[in-house]
Amino acid sequence: MKKTTQIAALLLAPGVLFLASCNTGYSGESTAQSTKAETGSFPFDITEMATFDEPWAMAFEPGTGRLFITEKGGALKIYQPSNGKTGTVTSGMPAVAYGGQGGLGDIAFAPDYMTSREIYLSWAAPDEGTKRRAVVGRGRLVCEDSLTCSIEGLDIIWRQDPAISSNGHFSHRMAFSPDGQYLFISSGDRQQREPAQDLSNNLGTVVRLLPDGTPAPGNPFADQGGVTAQIWSYGHRNLLGLAFDPDGNLWDIEHGPAGGDELNRVRPGANYGWPVVSGGQHYNGNPIPDHDTRPEFAPPAINWTPVIAPGDFTFYTGSLFPDWRGDALIAGLKTIAIIHVAFEGDDAREIARYPMKARLRDIAQGPDGALWVVGDGPGSKLLKLTPKP
Repeated sequence: MKKTTQIAALLLAPGVLFLASCNTGYSGESTAQSTKAETGSFPFDITEMATFDEPWAMAFEPGTGRLFITEKGGALKIYQPSNGKTGTVTSGMPAVAYGGQGGLGDIAFAPDYMTSREIYLSWAAPDEGTKRRAVVGRGRLVCEDSLTCSIEGLDIIWRQDPAISSNGHFSHRMAFSPDGQYLFISSGDRQQREPAQDLSNNLGTVVRLLPDGTPAPGNPFADQGGVTAQIWSYGHRNLLGLAFDPDGNLWDIEHGPAGGDELNRVRPGANYGWPVVSGGQHYNGNPIPDHDTRPEFAPPAINWTPVIAPGDFTFYTGSLFPDWRGDALIAGLKTIAIIHVAFEGDDAREIARYPMKARLRDIAQGPDGALWVVGDGPGSKLLKLTPKP
């Protein structure tokens, strides 16, 4: 069964131009040529809702419908869809190592949030000298009113190991398993390459933890102890999306170098090959062998060359776009577009691309099935997407 689809040219959305390089633009990702998108026809209406400063991640609060948005500089904002007002988490936030790709990262609500009020944040944390590492913390959200909250007892429960003098490839996306028993975290290679093949550290990996941050029993390398016991999969580069599909399968989306962005089904103990293999090449033009030259490495379901430079993605499960149920929608940075992917088992293929007017950092499904997207960089717009009447 075919596992890899090469996207060498854009055929599905006329009016969109994108070039063969990765991670361009404001967000501190590697320098490359610019790209542009022109407005085409949309299967949805777009409503501008609010503006945020360098947004990075967003999540809807269970039970209330409030939307929490992290800003890379360190602020956590609260948006109330019912009245369009915006508030702030006023205290209890961590000090972040801001710069490059570093800063405040992902946000997730605990599976038992309705009773525990526990919230999870990831961020780039300062370390010794110029070193930085991604961390995840857990605390309790306490709100005075709908737009004024604080976090109590935010404790770090996971650390990227080792800390590195680099401001790139933190990754630090989070996803809880559908049964709520496990917390998965993406840990980027920190632009170091080789550690992604070294199981003595957790760079270039997906880790599986219990909700308290301890390694989950039954992990593929649990018998080795230490940081190795956390590892679920390895050989990754910069994983900026981590999500479960409706059937309970875990997927990641990650940046390649100059070409070779990947969508991967994440399997326990699997090695995805970075930096030994890739669909792209090094930024200096040096070649990297393709996956099909090394069958011991897990191949991607989709390998984009030219790149899409993904921000994050989500699997659609709502009712407003019934034809999209089970499909993935990807926020494109370089492509300035939403990329629509359909699945058949472990096979995936891009079926459409919806050009937007700005780089997109994150995409989420609202409680009513509407889609929400937020841009990348200062003054970025929060947009709500609903079906055309």
